[in-house]
Amino acid sequence: MAESEGGQDKTEAATDKRKRESRAQGEIARSRDLNTFVVMLAGAGALLAFGGGMARTMMQLMRESFTLPREVVADTHQMGIYLLRSAWEAAQATQPVMIMLLLAAIIGPVSLGGWLFAAGSMAPKFSRMNPVSGLKRMFSMHSVTELLKALGKFGITLAVAVFVLLKDRNDLMAIANEPLQQAIAHALQVVGWSSLYMALGLLIIAGVDVPIQLYQSAQKLRMTKQEIRDEYKETEGKPEVKGRIRQMQREISQRRMMANVPKADVVITNPTHYAVALKYDAEQAGAPMLLAKGVDMTALKIREIAAEYHIQIMESPALARSIYYSTEVEQQIPAGLYMAVAQVLAYVYQIRQYRAGRGKRPQAPKDVPIPPDLRRDEDEPNPSA
Repeated sequence: MAESEGGQDKTEAATDKRKRESRAQGEIARSRDLNTFVVMLAGAGALLAFGGGMARTMMQLMRESFTLPREVVADTHQMGIYLLRSAWEAAQATQPVMIMLLLAAIIGPVSLGGWLFAAGSMAPKFSRMNPVSGLKRMFSMHSVTELLKALGKFGITLAVAVFVLLKDRNDLMAIANEPLQQAIAHALQVVGWSSLYMALGLLIIAGVDVPIQLYQSAQKLRMTKQEIRDEYKETEGKPEVKGRIRQMQREISQRRMMANVPKADVVITNPTHYAVALKYDAEQAGAPMLLAKGVDMTALKIREIAAEYHIQIMESPALARSIYYSTEVEQQIPAGLYMAVAQVLAYVYQIRQYRAGRGKRPQAPKDVPIPPDLRRDEDEPNPSA
C-alpha cells in the first residue's frame, strides 16, 4: 500500500477534482506498447494493401533513373528537374502508407486516455535531476515491473520472429531466383505479412500492458482520508462559513420580501403569530399571489409595514395559517383557497369604496371556506419555535 508523506495510507479512490487536476498536468495512463502495436498494425495493413502499386512505381522510377538521355546527363538543370520529378512520384507512391502511419500515430495515444494537450507537462522538472531520487526510481517496484515487462516483450518478440522466419524461409529463398520486378513485389508482400504477425505478437504485449498502466495510474492518484477531508473543506467551504452564507442569503431574501409588502392588497393575520401579504392582479396572474409571509417577529414587521402604507389588515387565523403552509413567496395560492381569498378581497375592495364615500360599510367575512386538506389546527407547533 502506498503511503503519503504524512505517514497515512492512501486507501481512498481519487476524487473527480483530483482526476481533473492530474489530467491538466498531463498525468494520465499511457501505453507505449499499445502505440507500437497500432502503428505496426497500420504499417502492415498499408503494405499489404498498397505494396503492389508502390513496388511498380518504384520499379518504374529505377528504370527511368538508369536510362537518362545523354543531353540530360550533361545538363545539371535537367538533372535537377528529373530529381524533383522522381522525388514527387516516390512521395505519391508512399503517400498511402505514410497517411496510415500518421493516423495510427495519432489514434494509438488517443485510444487510451483521450486527447490531451497539457502545457504543464512540457515544463522542466528539476526534481528528476536529483541523484538520490534517480537511484530510488532505479530500484523501485516500478523499475522491477518494467524490467519484467521488457523481458516478456523480448521473449514474445523473439518467438514471433522465429515463427515468421521458419514460416517464410521458402519465400525468402525463392525471391533470389525471381525477376527483379516480381522479386520486389514479393519482398514487400513478405514484409507486410511478417509485420502483421509481429503486430499480433505486440497485441499480446499491449493486452498485458494496458491494464497495468491503468492500475498504476489509479494507484498513483489514490488519496488519504485526510486529503479527502481537506479537499472537501476547500471545495465546499468550512461549516461556519457555509452557515454564515446561508444566513446572509436568508437576510437578503427577507429584505426583498419585505420590499414587496407595500404592493400588497391585503395582509391576513393570525392575529399575532402569522401574517401573509397577498396581491391580486387580474391582468398579470389568474390567481392571487403571495408577496410575503412570516411568523412572530417577521409577522410583526409585515403588519408594521402594512400599517405604514395603509394596507388593509384582516384577521383570519385559519386562512392565514393555511396560506402560510401551502404557498411559497412569489407563488400563486392553491385552487382550494380561491373561494376563501375571493371573499377577503371582495371585503377589501368594498372597504376601499366605503372609505371613498361610496356605499355602506361592509361586514367582514366570519367563516371563510377552507378545504380540510389545507386547514391547519390552532395547536400546531409554531415554526419559529
